[in-house]
Amino acid sequence: MDWISKTDPSGFKLRWCEELAQRWYAEGHWLDETLVDAARARMAENPDALFQIEGEQRVTRREVWEASLRLAGWFLSRGLKPGDVISFQLPNWTETPVIGLAARMCGLVINPIPPIYREAELEFILGDCGSKAVFVPGTFRNCDHAAMVEGLRGKLPALRDVIVVRDSGALTWDQVAGGDPVDESALPAVDPASVLIAMYTSGTTGKPKGVLHTHLSYGHRVRAMAANYPILATDVSFMPSPVTHITGAIWAFDMPWIAGNGSVLMDVWSPADGIACIERHGCTVTGGATPFLQQMLDVAETTPERLASLKLFFCGGTTVSPELIMRANRMLPGALFFRAYGSTEMITATWGIQDRADAKYGAETDGRIDYPVEMRIVDAVTDEPGAEGEEGEILMRGPGLFAGYIDQADNESSFLPDGFFRMGDLGRQVYGNWLVITGRKKDIIIRSGENISPKEVEDVLFGHPAVAEVAIVAMPSAVTGEKGCAFIILRAGETIDLPEIQRFLTAAGLAKQKFPEHLVIVDDLPRVPSGKVRKDVLRNQAKYLVT
Repeated sequence: MDWISKTDPSGFKLRWCEELAQRWYAEGHWLDETLVDAARARMAENPDALFQIEGEQRVTRREVWEASLRLAGWFLSRGLKPGDVISFQLPNWTETPVIGLAARMCGLVINPIPPIYREAELEFILGDCGSKAVFVPGTFRNCDHAAMVEGLRGKLPALRDVIVVRDSGALTWDQVAGGDPVDESALPAVDPASVLIAMYTSGTTGKPKGVLHTHLSYGHRVRAMAANYPILATDVSFMPSPVTHITGAIWAFDMPWIAGNGSVLMDVWSPADGIACIERHGCTVTGGATPFLQQMLDVAETTPERLASLKLFFCGGTTVSPELIMRANRMLPGALFFRAYGSTEMITATWGIQDRADAKYGAETDGRIDYPVEMRIVDAVTDEPGAEGEEGEILMRGPGLFAGYIDQADNESSFLPDGFFRMGDLGRQVYGNWLVITGRKKDIIIRSGENISPKEVEDVLFGHPAVAEVAIVAMPSAVTGEKGCAFIILRAGETIDLPEIQRFLTAAGLAKQKFPEHLVIVDDLPRVPSGKVRKDVLRNQAKYLVT
């Protein structure tokens, strides 16, 4: 298979294989359309259907469509053309899907930036992707975002406009989205093979990488998710994950147009408020990282009936314990809970269960691999394929795979010649086509020359009644080279020490060399916006611990 570098209207270089492109078009995985076409069809079907709820605000399809046309008119008036990048650093507000649709109408590249990022991350991301406009809140969670971006203008020559949303400023949302809607005939032609989104990875292993998805790759995974879960027009999704993360973006921007369902946004996560939101609006579908599910179950322990409307919860983005999924199944027998696997580069790589009879797979695996996603599990050193059940490095390819990183140097070691992408995770293929993630390739602890996967130990420790959350990383050892260091968040009123950890792991049948040899009790763990634990930060902390 021949892979070439293709220059996008944005100027970004994309990885392209004509042979695979023709296959994916022929098989219907890639469609010659964008989300604008799906939105137009939903408008013709029922323009007054509920699109989204945020707090007390309810917006219809018509309101989102018309606001998008007004914002698209402003984009064009500023001379923005297909391939130009626009950014937003906003909470889960109803303005965000308007930005997403208006950008698609104009062929612009969307660049979401998590609201928790500050000057260093902002300067790097806005400069790296050459953003020409950025939408920010005025002040949100004690940070003056508008002032922060204005302070960076001198370092960002491409940045022309800073639009302040839900606050005052030199240029506000009402000014840019309050004009006349653009005539659709004035909208530019948009190539679905062009870049749709430039989303930066969380940087748990170094500087953030700019991930490029086209309308083709991104749209394929949204449609596939809607079909496989499945999501119906009668469903109401609840999305507490940030819309500046790939999961939140799909469910806030795309799924209501693709599947026709209503969605509920939440800008500041609170388990009590989240449960109240699900109960009030009869939400049927939700998902997120481990902390979301764990905290929700803790609060709903005595009143599980408040979550009776739920039919599906997908859990991923970080380590997911089988015990957590089994606990959810016990509490809410009317819903499907399962682990899911994917990344910013390879969106929703696996599918969960569709029947309660498969609950075992939902808890014990990270999902099912189905064509057109192709997976190989190979030796982490030689890239030679292993036998079923053997642990190895996970490689994937498919029509939902991204088109490469912005920095071409980041692509060099990330792909095999035939286009398979190194996911950076270790895993095993079990039960035929189910996948079990066993750890991050860079998280491996090498103790006395033996590789130890922290995830195996974390999964067991998660079942201890004193442990609310655990992350195990390597720390230096003069005797064994490296050893395990466990960072643990305790449940209220509980205690734990190393002897108890050793007793518990012994009872579970784990080999002694896998036991953590240092313990740190913490109130919280460092995380990226999606909830994933930043083990790079923990490893750095562990280097300086006195043992």
